[in-house]
Amino acid sequence: MQADHFDQQKLLALAAEDVALAQLAHRARTLPELAAVDAAQEAQRTLSDDVVRAETEVRDLDREQKRLEGDVDTVRQRAARDQSRIDSGGATPKEITGLQHELESLNRRQGDLEDQVLELMERRETADAALATAQGGLAGAQADQERAEQQRDAALADIADATSRHQATRAEIAGTVPADLLKLYDRVAQQTGSTGAAHLRAGRCEGCRIEFYGTELATYRNADPHTVLRCENCGRILVRNAESGL
Repeated sequence: MQADHFDQQKLLALAAEDVALAQLAHRARTLPELAAVDAAQEAQRTLSDDVVRAETEVRDLDREQKRLEGDVDTVRQRAARDQSRIDSGGATPKEITGLQHELESLNRRQGDLEDQVLELMERRETADAALATAQGGLAGAQADQERAEQQRDAALADIADATSRHQATRAEIAGTVPADLLKLYDRVAQQTGSTGAAHLRAGRCEGCRIEFYGTELATYRNADPHTVLRCENCGRILVRNAESGL
């Protein structure tokens, strides 16, 4: 294939833009800010689970405390009725004896229940502290995630801005390259997954870094300046200039 020597030089600028665009795309995929967001989200999920567990424990303790306090009230009411009957003087001696035994039993039961209530209240204090800690941690994780997302968005915005500039520059350069040469460049770039052209510098392909010697280098040296050369190793278009060492 033949193409003007100066048009071939433009491919190096085109390749430089493609390298810059590839680097920006790689940076967008591997931003440390993305990992920071993921870590903050994972921390938030973990702490959200901690909050749910702590809230569940507090509710369970509340229900149990209310049940026990209800039992205490029932015992107190029963004891008050028994004492009132004794005090009324209307009970027989046998009934009074039975009521006194029942009062003793009720007092023991009330004491046991009140001890359980106190124990639950202590457990509730511990549960409240655990809940407060979990809620504080969750709030911190949410703030961390918000900061991480802001930093990620700012970094991605910078990358998007730079990408737009390089895309515009690439389009401008591509518009000056003959259609058949540009088509070849794009096809080779697709094949290599990188660029379609490389500088032949000091007898070496700057695309795949292979060095040329002997007959192969002599072939490149003797080729017409307008002949489109290809690297035998990577297939890229080899662009020659004063630095090519020919």
